[in-house]
Amino acid sequence: MTVTLHDLLPARLRRSWAVDAAVPDLDVYSLYRARQIADPHRTAILDAKGKLCYTAMDRKVRSLAVGLRGLGIRPGEVVAVQLPNGRNAVIADLAIAAVGAVALPFPVGRGSLEAECLLRRARAVAVIAAVEHRGNTHAADLYALSPTLPALRHVIAAGKGGTAPEGTIPLADLLRSDPADFVAERPDPDSPARILVSSGSEAEPKMIAYSHNALAGGRGNFLGSLLPDDTPPRCLFLVPLASAYGSNGTAVTLARHGGTLVLLDHFTAEAALAAIREHRPTHVLGVPTMVRMMLERLDAESTSQDGTASPDELPAPTALVLGGSILDETTAEKARRAFRCPVVNLYGSADGVNCHTGLAMEPPESQGPGVVAGRPDPQVAEIRIMEPDSDGLREAAEGAVGEIAARGPMTPHCYVGSPDLDARYRTPDGWVRTGDLGFLDKEGVLHVVGRLKDVVIRGGANISPAEVERELTAHPLVRDVVCVGVPDELMGERLAACVVPHAAEQPTLDSLCELLMERGLERRKHPERLLLVGELPLTPAGKPDRKAVQKRCAAEAV
Repeated sequence: MTVTLHDLLPARLRRSWAVDAAVPDLDVYSLYRARQIADPHRTAILDAKGKLCYTAMDRKVRSLAVGLRGLGIRPGEVVAVQLPNGRNAVIADLAIAAVGAVALPFPVGRGSLEAECLLRRARAVAVIAAVEHRGNTHAADLYALSPTLPALRHVIAAGKGGTAPEGTIPLADLLRSDPADFVAERPDPDSPARILVSSGSEAEPKMIAYSHNALAGGRGNFLGSLLPDDTPPRCLFLVPLASAYGSNGTAVTLARHGGTLVLLDHFTAEAALAAIREHRPTHVLGVPTMVRMMLERLDAESTSQDGTASPDELPAPTALVLGGSILDETTAEKARRAFRCPVVNLYGSADGVNCHTGLAMEPPESQGPGVVAGRPDPQVAEIRIMEPDSDGLREAAEGAVGEIAARGPMTPHCYVGSPDLDARYRTPDGWVRTGDLGFLDKEGVLHVVGRLKDVVIRGGANISPAEVERELTAHPLVRDVVCVGVPDELMGERLAACVVPHAAEQPTLDSLCELLMERGLERRKHPERLLLVGELPLTPAGKPDRKAVQKRCAAEAV
């Protein structure tokens, strides 16, 4: 049975955005097809295999759509995708949209237990997975799970010819279907198109259903606000296309804006800098940790004596767009100097919130605590600050700190297979409760102060790890840092700092606390444990893996 995906936003409000042209009111494949007709030879993809133009990719999309339909994939059914960044991931995205099905992408590297959870709750009828990627054998692993997943009918294996595990269907066979047999579905633009996956703070990953209009429209308006003119963007995605952040790839960069995707199947600082030099992207999309790694690589290049290119030779993008975790001003300023372009602080989540600081070279001046997240755009998501009331929630007083809530053209339908999350995070009139704390200043600029759940409680006192991390990045010996709570018999929890040193010289706990004193952070918020590491562990989506950090800090921090 197909999973039920209710739209928790009032239908009249959803339709009003289409009437007002805030969304294109076309399904994702139809948008892509219109872009292909308008400029058939424009480059759609630049990946490890080279260039692929809009028309050549459309033929592959049509072939795969015919193949999927031949397997019995019907409109409204869920098809999962676990592929690295590359043309196959994009072709799968568009083909699933073309047959009217719902895509459920999730990044390579996620283990079989998490994959089983996603496929079971979404009742996925098929999954397209890599035969092998960086030691992972996802297609075989997912096929082994199929007896426990009664809805799963097909495992489609993407790999070199003849390598598909027994029992799976080679993707190459489906791509040999005759594209002339293709007839596109025309799904309702307000019907579900994609399920975004977010690890969040829940025990199991959250899955959030988005419509064609919410993806290409609401999320598309976000990228549109970062385009200085009508020139189609060339976007280098350092994050997986299968992540929530990566949903700005196929549906937004290609289908909505007719741009080009520059893709790395695996992030390294060296590969990212090489892609910037070779392909000259207009927009580089990543997370702050990735940029800190790139900045360190640039520093190493500038001091090398072997003739390696210097940082000044980097072509300047239109913007460096950083989201996924808090962007501190130290990192932002270093990145502005190194890349010679605006650094956009993107505050957003899979749950349905988005706000950013825009293309100004200098960031907005802060008028209070927290991180400046920019002025909300109602064409993407209107933002309110809410506080508890006897009847539920009410809008907070002007300038007061409260829970950030969002509603607008990018608002998703619902959480997938999780009515408890719908009840907890959605209001009856469609607002999304983010679980984040913030306020709107007198200029209407959003400040993000912290998270309701990401709080360390030391002896009854609350500490926001994000606040401490933001200040510690100013330390000259700190390249990256994550702060977490570790269990303590006396205090309940103590704050630990996991630090990647910036140089051979290593910071001490005393030097970190001395910096925090100088920057005015009260002593009770200082870390009491320190763990030095060569690199932060990252989730498959490219964000710092706080659970892994917490586990290591509990065992190793001193």
